Amino acid sequence: MDTYTATLHHLQTPQGVSAFEALYGSGDGMLSRQLTRYISLVKAHMDLFSAHAPLYLFSAPGRTEITGNHTDHQNGRVMCAAVDLDTIAAVSPRQDLKVNLQSVGYKMLNMDLSSLAPVREEAGTTAALIRGVAAGLKSIGRNVCGFDAMVMSDVMSGSGLSSSAAFEVLICQIMDTLTQSEAPVDPVTRAKISQYAENEFFMKPSGLMDQMACSLGGLSVIDFKQPEPQISTLSYDFEKKGYHLAVVDTRGSHDHLTHAYAAIREEMTAVARYFGESVLRRVRKEQVLMDLGGLRKQAGDRAILRALHFFNENERVSRAYECLQQDDLRGFFDVINASGESSWTLLQNTFADEREQPLCLALALAGEMLKGCGAWRVHGGGFAGTTLNFVPAGMMSAFTARMESAFGAGCCYALNVRSAGPVCLHQENA
Repeated sequence: MDTYTATLHHLQTPQGVSAFEALYGSGDGMLSRQLTRYISLVKAHMDLFSAHAPLYLFSAPGRTEITGNHTDHQNGRVMCAAVDLDTIAAVSPRQDLKVNLQSVGYKMLNMDLSSLAPVREEAGTTAALIRGVAAGLKSIGRNVCGFDAMVMSDVMSGSGLSSSAAFEVLICQIMDTLTQSEAPVDPVTRAKISQYAENEFFMKPSGLMDQMACSLGGLSVIDFKQPEPQISTLSYDFEKKGYHLAVVDTRGSHDHLTHAYAAIREEMTAVARYFGESVLRRVRKEQVLMDLGGLRKQAGDRAILRALHFFNENERVSRAYECLQQDDLRGFFDVINASGESSWTLLQNTFADEREQPLCLALALAGEMLKGCGAWRVHGGGFAGTTLNFVPAGMMSAFTARMESAFGAGCCYALNVRSAGPVCLHQENA
């Protein structure tokens, strides 16, 4: 029996089914959907690469930001969770440092990891992320390796669920597994390596929240005040409480918005520098309120508003955590709605164009339906993209229909919190 046949057989054994349930739950249609997905992945790998090489199956989750909008890059707090939408890969190790990676819908990527220096021409590409992760692993004394991979993802680019972070932690997990390290890379180090790849090779400035959420798994509050993030985990099943986490993809374009995202960080940092600090976490809200005249002249009004958002949002994260610990779902929803309102009015990241304001429309529609019985907020970077909503199960069909009437079929989908970060589901040796 070759490795492909053996792997296909394993997926349908009790052990394989158990692995699926651990990652995707046991909802109606889950097993059929995931079996179809993984079988397609394995067969696609077989068509491209050797059927006799060892075969590994990997999965890395996307993430949702529960609250803490644009706080991580100022050393603030965030509440985030890994979700059951994921990026999966069928991988065979190589004896050289070549990487051949086929992702569904894209051209085959062929690259060599003999050099781990940033390549200017690779900035913004998948190759940059792979090379960056390899360089990060090498910098902490780990081995790197080549591999052949077939990749599929339902963490779609631009969905607000952090497809790039899911891919980065996936590549880190692949290399860590294939090199058979005695002590696996811990989740925080894996997240830092992934952020390094995105910042220094992909050339996208980002905080650490996305990579931490994907790498840790589960529901977490992360405090970035110190160089080593402080992590508090929490088990809370929103579905058992009768609510769905519903993401609405407004399908607004992220093109030409890099400057808008960067401006948030730049303006918050400008307020911090006014007080001789590098980030707002080292500044007190009272300092800002007592020196408004000087700040207005040096940093501008919007920078002050964004700083006020940071201070209030940072406290909201702690309050949200307390509410869930106390099973105070109504109080939790109040915090989430306050977060969304602050992003709209103070942070000002709900639109970048006077005429097209899809995020604002999605928030307004959610408010009309969920007022008094749910919550709604900007999700992630903002300006375009997605909203996060807590929708009563009995209203999900009506909520979906309302959102699809505005943003098109398939724009709204429910998520579940996934307890695991990136994993190797199965290994079949030749």
